[in-house]
Amino acid sequence: MALAPVVLFTYNRPQHTESTLKALMACELAAESNLIIYSDGAKRESDWEKVNETRKLIQNFTAFKSIEIIESDRNKGLAKSVIEGVSEVIKKYGKVIVLEDDLVVSPTFLAYMNHYLDEYEKEEKVISIHGYVYPIKANSNAPFFIQGADCWAWATWKRGWALFDPDAQKLYEAISKDKELADRFDFGGSYPYLKMLKDQMEGKVDSWAIRWYASAFLNNKLTLYPSSTLVRNIGMDGSGTHVAKTDKFDFFEVNDSDEFLKPEKVEQDESMYQAFRRFFKSLSPSLLKRFLNKLKI
Repeated sequence: MALAPVVLFTYNRPQHTESTLKALMACELAAESNLIIYSDGAKRESDWEKVNETRKLIQNFTAFKSIEIIESDRNKGLAKSVIEGVSEVIKKYGKVIVLEDDLVVSPTFLAYMNHYLDEYEKEEKVISIHGYVYPIKANSNAPFFIQGADCWAWATWKRGWALFDPDAQKLYEAISKDKELADRFDFGGSYPYLKMLKDQMEGKVDSWAIRWYASAFLNNKLTLYPSSTLVRNIGMDGSGTHVAKTDKFDFFEVNDSDEFLKPEKVEQDESMYQAFRRFFKSLSPSLLKRFLNKLKI
């Protein structure tokens, strides 16, 4: 199979970026993978020092089939950077694996993502493959499907990304007019995704992720999640913009298995949907706010 290119979005956290790249470099398919790094420009003059430090650091990583570094001379923000970058890479390669600069992956991450990209390439019901899953107990060692899409280490194809709709108002109106649909969108009222979408519509936040989730959800598409996570988010250490420190989203144990099982059916796993719901309900208001802030950046 032709491996998907890996896209990494960076900004002004050199230490986090280094951890992300070292973990990625340790993946068994790293030497066969093309890496494309988008480095956003500084939001304010004081950020340029860290932005440039990050860019200098990136030059030291060569353990990939190829590395392309795309530097912006102005600040686009994460949402615009991701939307434009993923669109460019998808147009050229037809599929993509997407990371941000605070995600540390397991050694089998690339093998896992590429395997399931190949497995479900022609399955129209599946819109994406996800590498992170919340610290919850899965029913089995097999991956499972949940309706929608997600944003911490993910992959998709051209046909999947073609469904991305940047129009938050259109998405909000389509979901909010149906009470039952809105309730499922919010995982039974346990997570304020619809409020995030409204905030996006009103210009209070700028999130590509909530629009990606809503686009997939409205099209009744599925995302494949691993039974235990292949990814750790190290960005909730208090270093990120508006994000306070928490380890609530850390994994219990990393999934480093090379045994790629297959769900019995290509449909939402209702028991895992409820497990997500219970996890969201377990979050204190302060932790939920931190996580929402993380998704808004």
